[in-house]
Amino acid sequence: MEAGTLAVAHEVDFSFFGLFARATLTVQLVMLVLIIASVWSWAIIWTKHRLFRQARAEAAVFEDAFWSGEPLEQLYEQVGPSPEGRSERIFAAGMTEWERSHKAGGGMIPGAQVRIDRSMDVAIQKESEELQSGLTVLATVGSTAPFIGLFGTVWGIMNAFIEIGQSQSTSLAVVAPGIAEALLATGLGLLAAIPAVIFYNKLSSDADRIVGGYEAFADEFATILSRQLDAA
Repeated sequence: MEAGTLAVAHEVDFSFFGLFARATLTVQLVMLVLIIASVWSWAIIWTKHRLFRQARAEAAVFEDAFWSGEPLEQLYEQVGPSPEGRSERIFAAGMTEWERSHKAGGGMIPGAQVRIDRSMDVAIQKESEELQSGLTVLATVGSTAPFIGLFGTVWGIMNAFIEIGQSQSTSLAVVAPGIAEALLATGLGLLAAIPAVIFYNKLSSDADRIVGGYEAFADEFATILSRQLDAA
């Protein structure tokens, strides 16, 4: 009897697609949601990795040009009022307000330093929002995917017990497929959640460091302009 039961169990397809096909509609929907969440997370991770690498490279190139000793007005003419680089946009925001603060006679409009600082703060805030956009998706997937998978597991086990009751048999051939389907949902939940949590922490830290670099540059730039204002 045991040999026959094992033979029947071996005939059951325990591959991913086989378990997915055997699962109930609710468990299948749970699996699809988790697969989509995982793919979405990896797409964000890859996009942010490229974006942060580009941002660091742009910042390094621009800071080399900024500290090369070239006059600020000449550098501003090169980058223009609407540059593509993020560091350049922060610099352009400060220089644009700097030029607007000059009077026709050559003097400076009072409060220029405050307006320049605010302009660069607004530019930094815009860049920060762009760098951190999408990270909330990783946080949401990391916190909810295990529970979604657990829901699929509970639902699958419930249906497994229903099948046991209907067949009035506790043989391996009856129990194993339902339990395997249920545990697959938990596995997919963990598969989606673990990378999302790890990369959320990493990418959040990377974004904070990049924004911190922008803020440090803005402070140094503001100090240079402040000296020029005092000299004027």
